[in-house]
Amino acid sequence: MQKFWRSSLLISLMLILTGFLILGCNQDSSPTPPTTATIPEGELDPAVWGKAYPDQYASYQKQKEETKGNSKYGGSLPESHLKESPAQVKLFAGYPFSEDYNEERGHVWALEDVTGTLRVGPKTISSCWNCKSPNVKPLVDKMGDSFWSTPFNDLKDQIKHPISCANCHDQKTMALTITSVPLLDALKTRGIDPANFSRQEMRTMVCAQCHVEYYFKPDNKKVTFPWNYGLKMDDAEKLYTEISFKDWDHKESQAPMLKAQHPDYELFSTGVHAANGVACADCHMPYVKQGQSKISSHHLQSPLNSISQSCQTCHKQSEEYLRNQVIGTQDTVFKAKVALETALTDAINAITTASKNPAAKADMMNESRTLHRQAQWRWDYVSAENSMGWHSPKEALRILGEGLDLARQAQLKANLGVGAAVEGSSDPNAGKTPGSGTAVDAAGPGTAPKQ
Repeated sequence: MQKFWRSSLLISLMLILTGFLILGCNQDSSPTPPTTATIPEGELDPAVWGKAYPDQYASYQKQKEETKGNSKYGGSLPESHLKESPAQVKLFAGYPFSEDYNEERGHVWALEDVTGTLRVGPKTISSCWNCKSPNVKPLVDKMGDSFWSTPFNDLKDQIKHPISCANCHDQKTMALTITSVPLLDALKTRGIDPANFSRQEMRTMVCAQCHVEYYFKPDNKKVTFPWNYGLKMDDAEKLYTEISFKDWDHKESQAPMLKAQHPDYELFSTGVHAANGVACADCHMPYVKQGQSKISSHHLQSPLNSISQSCQTCHKQSEEYLRNQVIGTQDTVFKAKVALETALTDAINAITTASKNPAAKADMMNESRTLHRQAQWRWDYVSAENSMGWHSPKEALRILGEGLDLARQAQLKANLGVGAAVEGSSDPNAGKTPGSGTAVDAAGPGTAPKQ
């Protein structure tokens, strides 16, 4: 009997203790009450979505902060690339980027930034609205391919919201979804069915809707990804050469130039993180505690501002060590980029000087201008990409190394072009090859599509 009472007492104490633990947990970490708000059919306003998902919306709103943060090469301050690197004025001579080229401020600023840049003018077309607003997809569905060549200002009143929830989520299920027509077209070109993507893959592909290289198709000005042969820099260059594409003729060298956009996804795809199944969102949208909920952060920013959540979930080194690894790698890429800027400046000067010499040989001038185009494309591919090479350091340094070699070859060919011992006919303008432009043809003189 005594043994029975001891057992009963022990069981009672355990039940009481369990009750206290359950009560304590409920009091300390109760989940956010489920919302009763619903998202109306076709609603694109992020503020309305925010009523249903207040924690995610509050996180999204943090993007309004304009700050450098812990990033040495980036941030959300609208700093001028031209002031930081005056050499770019020469590199973009004859193109609107030589007049206005600022750091982007983030998704919530997309409409203010695109309508405020000097690169958009009266002749700018609606292709430049792409990736600036969730309003684009419904307009493309309604207008078809006529959307792209429609004057930019004609649709201004219908583009109401910046990049936000509806760009990436299905409003009924909240599942990640691709709304970008150009990305869907590019995947079809590569024989990829987006329905087969895993959720982890979609955490990258929704970013690939916009953080990519693109060009305007010459016939209808439709935004198009140059993925016909693959995702690497060389693959895009192969296509551009095949279709004789150019963005503008360089004002000084007269070379037919290419302007890289922001090939973040393409460079990332060649890196170690992509090879190991890491998604863009793992680093730029890490899981965080927001209120009493655990959410994927919608404050898209440099992972250096959230190392514990973005990096230390996989890497167990200290925050200082990880930060130094990133910035040290970026410093190396930056030095290589600056070295290529110097080589390009020398090449442009050599070509310009040679072109003024009536004895300049046609073949040499043609080769030097082609080399200038190839070298600057490589510089711009890394320069316009938003990680200063961190997404794939080996590939970034390979590209810049090739560019440095090509730029010095361009300089040498121009110098040889005016050599007395060089054979060939004289025609310094021989390198002015035809091509399909976007700066003049699509946007008009003095304007061009915003990066």
